[in-house]
Amino acid sequence: MSYKMGKVGELKVGSYAIIDDEPCQIVSIQKSKPGKHGSAKFRCAAISLFDGSKRSFVSPVDANIQIPIVDKRSAQIVSVSPASVQLMDLETYEVFDVALPGDEEIRSKLEAGKDVEYWNIMGRYKIQRVKG
Repeated sequence: MSYKMGKVGELKVGSYAIIDDEPCQIVSIQKSKPGKHGSAKFRCAAISLFDGSKRSFVSPVDANIQIPIVDKRSAQIVSVSPASVQLMDLETYEVFDVALPGDEEIRSKLEAGKDVEYWNIMGRYKIQRVKG
């Protein structure tokens, strides 16, 4: 299980949530007061951690939501190909491929032998930054 359960009302800007089976970071929140016939509503806009698409949802404040577990780890770049980067985890020495990051600033610094910080979210990998 790569997520935990939490209450919608406890989410804050910058926290993570799973929306439409996609791990996202919340960028804006609106809460409405409880009405005569219902509970308070929670409106939220979020950006996908992997494809950068915008997603939103409306929910009662007391509803449950899935929160992805973000495992932040270090790895060394083994090789860089036009479509992917091969990484070796610095704790487990496991070697695996990761898609090239969309951020041009990170992409320009990728070269064999450099250390990176990567995130493992729900079995998917994302290079977050190049160290050094």
